[in-house]
Amino acid sequence: MSPLETGLVIAAVLLVLLATGMPIAFALGLTAIVGLVGFEGPRTLSVLAETLFSHLNEFALASIAMFILMGATVASSPAGRDLYLALDRWLWRVPGGLIVANIGACAVFAALSGSSPATAAAIGKMGIPEMRQRGVPADVATGVIAAGGTLGILIPPSVTMIVYGIATETSIGRLFLAGVVPGLMLAAMFMGWALFVAWRRGWRLRARATPYSWREKMEVLPRVLPFLAVVVGVLYVLYGGVATPSEAAGVGAALCLVLVMLVYRMRDPRALWRILADSTRESVMILMIIGASGLFSYMLSYLYITQSIAEAIADLEVGRWTLLAVINLFLLVAGFFLPPVAVIVMTAPILLPIVTEAGFDPYWFAVVLTINMEIGLITPPVGLNLYVINGIAPDVPLHEVLRGALPFVLLMVLAIVLLAAFPGLATWLPDLLMGPAVLG
Repeated sequence: MSPLETGLVIAAVLLVLLATGMPIAFALGLTAIVGLVGFEGPRTLSVLAETLFSHLNEFALASIAMFILMGATVASSPAGRDLYLALDRWLWRVPGGLIVANIGACAVFAALSGSSPATAAAIGKMGIPEMRQRGVPADVATGVIAAGGTLGILIPPSVTMIVYGIATETSIGRLFLAGVVPGLMLAAMFMGWALFVAWRRGWRLRARATPYSWREKMEVLPRVLPFLAVVVGVLYVLYGGVATPSEAAGVGAALCLVLVMLVYRMRDPRALWRILADSTRESVMILMIIGASGLFSYMLSYLYITQSIAEAIADLEVGRWTLLAVINLFLLVAGFFLPPVAVIVMTAPILLPIVTEAGFDPYWFAVVLTINMEIGLITPPVGLNLYVINGIAPDVPLHEVLRGALPFVLLMVLAIVLLAAFPGLATWLPDLLMGPAVLG
């Protein structure tokens, strides 16, 4: 049996296990064990523990747990509500300010939490009822939040960017910078489309006639600005070379815990315990996926499947843009069924050498890959953000939420096209602040 045929058998086993509802980490680990033992015999079991541990014995992985704790701390507090109120009150004079405020709140909260589902849940609980109450169509209101929530994995600090950096041994600080301009571009595109559709369907762009007083505008800022200062400080020490990602994330998480206790008086030990428990659960889940994906990748490499796939793609004898289109299609399909972390850990080490050999920048590719993962968050069958939104607004049918989110999928595809035409959108800011990347 050739390596490619072996790969097809292993892919079929993995799909069957995932179809049973088995957790992704267990499905990846079990498939790796079955592949190694089935094709190479029981002697390969001796390397399983060492291989699994080697993929988790990485100091940079601590930053994932710390950024998740930072996000869980913010998401469990009323910070999302206050952020939404602040933007709504300051942007009420802007035509369509309500929609702009919701997408802006998603973008800023994404930077605070680093989590797309947490962003969709925190802003959606306030934003969706308010938009619908002021006449925004239900599918537009839910689609805006579902799509805005996806910005959480692109705008720094982003857990998926950290995972990509660890998997490909690229600079996490440079990856964060690469996501800034594309993230802001996507947010602006989302705003423009949502305003256009709402206007076409009869919604008045200025839906509030009564102005907010200066007191109403100012009273919420002291509760929001400290959290924004933490994010700015974390990014500054990262880009300035003052601290490693793990150190910056640890300090950021500690400061956010202190702030929720001071600003929102969340001093109940049970509330703090829930924050720690939730962040620990999510961190362990992601680390299990990383470890199992590392074992799965080892199995693919051991059986020469990874190398054969790379050779098959290289032998296609197609242009670099056709190659990029094939890779994007593959990532889209993978994102439909698997979470971003699993896709990145499994595919990035395989695809990156092919992409760089074709002349594409690895940091630019990280942004393209992440946008593909964003699309997966608002498309079935997984579409995690769709189910989060449906849980917030159960009276809006899931198909209507999907209908509202689909135009944003097309905008993300357009963003990938723009990045392909103008790669400087991703590489300009890192090169400006950190100098040109040294590619090995």
